[in-house]
This record gives sequence, C-alpha cells and structure tokens, in this order.
Amino acid sequence: MMKKLHGIIFSYLSNPDLRELTIHRNTCSLPYGGRYRVIDFMLSSMVNAGISDIGMIVHANYQSLLDHLGSGKDWDLSRKHGGLRILPPFGYAEERPGGIYRGRMDALAGVRSYLANIRQDHVVLAGGDLAVNLPLADIYCQHIDSGADITAVCTRHDLGDARSGDYFTADPDGRITDVSAHTASPEGLASLEVYILSKELLLSLVDHCDAHNIPSFTAGVLQAMSGKLNIRTYEFEGYAARLQSVSGYYARSMELLDPAVRAQLFVPDRPIRTKDQSNPSTYYGPGAKAVNSLIADGCIIEGEVENSILSRGVRVEKGARVSNCVLMQGTTIHAGAVLKYAIADKNVQVNPGRMLMGHSTYPLAISKNETV
Repeated sequence: MMKKLHGIIFSYLSNPDLRELTIHRNTCSLPYGGRYRVIDFMLSSMVNAGISDIGMIVHANYQSLLDHLGSGKDWDLSRKHGGLRILPPFGYAEERPGGIYRGRMDALAGVRSYLANIRQDHVVLAGGDLAVNLPLADIYCQHIDSGADITAVCTRHDLGDARSGDYFTADPDGRITDVSAHTASPEGLASLEVYILSKELLLSLVDHCDAHNIPSFTAGVLQAMSGKLNIRTYEFEGYAARLQSVSGYYARSMELLDPAVRAQLFVPDRPIRTKDQSNPSTYYGPGAKAVNSLIADGCIIEGEVENSILSRGVRVEKGARVSNCVLMQGTTIHAGAVLKYAIADKNVQVNPGRMLMGHSTYPLAISKNETV
C-alpha cells in the first residue's frame, strides 16, 4: 500500500533565530542527540513507512546536508529508479535571480516538472526541521479510510513559539473548520506541517497558487480552501520538537536526557537511521566521570561530563569539566577548562584553564571552528 505514497521534504529553511548554529548549514542538517541530524527523523519516518521515492527541496547553504545524505545508502534510498532525489532551485533561480523561496507553494512551483513525473498516487509533504518519529503508514491508512482531500498531522502539545506555527480548530469528526497562523498564543491543535494529499490535487493546488502569486501553503491552501476541501486532522500524541532558536535548540536537546522522551523518539519498530561513520568505541580514561549524559562513539573522556550531549569525536581532557552542554563533532575541551550551559559547534577548541558559562535560558553558543 505504501508504494502508492511519495515523500517531499522541504529542506531549504535556515531559521535566523538559530544564529551561530546555521551560519554553515540549514536547519535540517543541525546535529541533534549526539549521533543524528534533524533531517534523519523525517527521512526515517518515511522510509519506515515503506516510502522508497523521496524528493528533497533545497535552496541555499545545503552543502552540509549533501555531505550527510550522500547517495541515500544509509536510508536504503540509493536506487536506480526513484530513491532519494535532491531538488535544487535551478529553474527558480532563472525566474527570480537571487531570490529565495517565499513559502512552500513557491518551492513546489519551482519543482513543478518533478511533481508531474511522480509515479505514486499520493504525496506526503513534510518539513525537515522537526525531530519526530511519525507512524506515517497509520496516517496514510486514516487518510484513505476517511476520504479526506488533505490529512494534516497535528498535536495538542506545545511546539514553542506560536508566532512561527499554524493552529487548527476542528469539529468532532476531525474536519478542520478554522486555521490561524502566527498567533500570539497557541489556539487549538498545533500543526506539525505534515500533510498527505493526492498527486492530482497537489498539482492543481500548485498551479492555482502559482497563477495567483500565492507563495504560502497556509494562506493558499489551508485557509483559502478549508471550506471547499475536506481537510482532516490526524492527532499525533508522541514527542515532537521544532528547533526555532538557540535557546529552543538547547532546551529540546536537554529533553533527550529524559528516558521517556527518548522512548517516544527512538521506537524499536521505527528505527531512526543516520550516516554510518564506523567510529571506534568511546574511551573513558582513569578517573573519568560521566553522569546522566548521551555520549556518541569515537569520544575520548578523561575529565568530567555531566548532564550533557556529546557528538562523535569529542575530547574532554583530564581536569576538564563539562556540565549541561551540547558539544558537536570534533570539539575538544582542553585540560582544566570548565564549560557550563553551552553549545559548541563542530571542531571548537576550548583552551586550557578557560571557564565559559551560559545559563539554562540563555546558553552560550560557540561557532564552528572557533578557538576560545
């Protein structure tokens, strides 16, 4: 049944509120949870549902994403027919030189020829900036059984800043009756911005919005068409994290230290796949201390680590102390240094004896390749 579903992932956004963390990458390729990138979660949700053809819409600053995805082999998407397809903005760039996608319908219009050649009957549209493990096979079955034109995945849980999201009001049967966007406070069901609809309907909506210069899916489809189309909700009850700011990224990362959160994200029968780097096991030296932390392979721990998340290849030298931190790949905390409430991007060097301290609500963010 899932062979009838095609995946489209919007991977072109770089949230400016993520500041230092998205200078060298877009939001989708942000490291998350030590071993993963954010894109791994939506990509794995699709693959776990049996989706074998996925198009990834990119625009700028996507070299890091390409390096991570490669041919798609680690997600079983390296295929002669279909598989993973990166969709750069070449046609769009000719039409609007120097311009960026103004919204999802704008992005879809930019890859209209790709959409027309999709082999499957239905399409799932999703953002690549959401850490979530979705049962897409169940969502698709509900979509077919309900007879909905569009199924919108949503949650009753808080997703962060309401001004950057959409909210649904639905009747008792789950049909959406009102859509609000960029509200000051949450109103109703929060959208996960994951939608299932037929290929035929998608193409007609893309053409309609393109002809009327409507770049936004929210304005052009959800709000404008809610009275004409049967748009229904699928309420997802598990954990979902949208990474919207430096403090939000830090808070969502720290939530992973809770076993209950990890149990919802890392479901045994829906595994999250990532790039295989075949690192050696982490080495813990004599006197090393690691408490309540997630530590990836390939690290060298000779100092103290507490309430922290360490990516591959991180080194904490003897006498160094790390607490309540997120350290990305290749970071070294030299002897005697103290780091608290901080996010260190890739290949950061913290010199011996330095003390760096942020706060739980305003963590210190250190850019990639910096020495402090």
